[in-house]
Amino acid sequence: MGGEAFKALADPTRRHILELLRTKDLTAGEIAEHFDMTKPSLSHHLNTLKTAGLVEAERDGQNIIYSLNTSVLQGLMSWFYTFTDRSEDHER
Repeated sequence: MGGEAFKALADPTRRHILELLRTKDLTAGEIAEHFDMTKPSLSHHLNTLKTAGLVEAERDGQNIIYSLNTSVLQGLMSWFYTFTDRSEDHER
């Protein structure tokens, strides 16, 4: 369940990118303004997030607009909530 997503979330830079996208969609350049790293490094992080399904990318002219894929995040949260279910069906 969500192996790629968990690997992507393990990195603090990628978590920070997700936090930035929480408020609005951003171009790669707008995301880059928040980090002191090379473009190839940022591109690697964005591609990892895309591969994990956590972000979506849409070309708009010369820009690529990144946005959160909330359905994947909701799926992960639902999976986490299964651990809080203490119904009789799950008792040992």
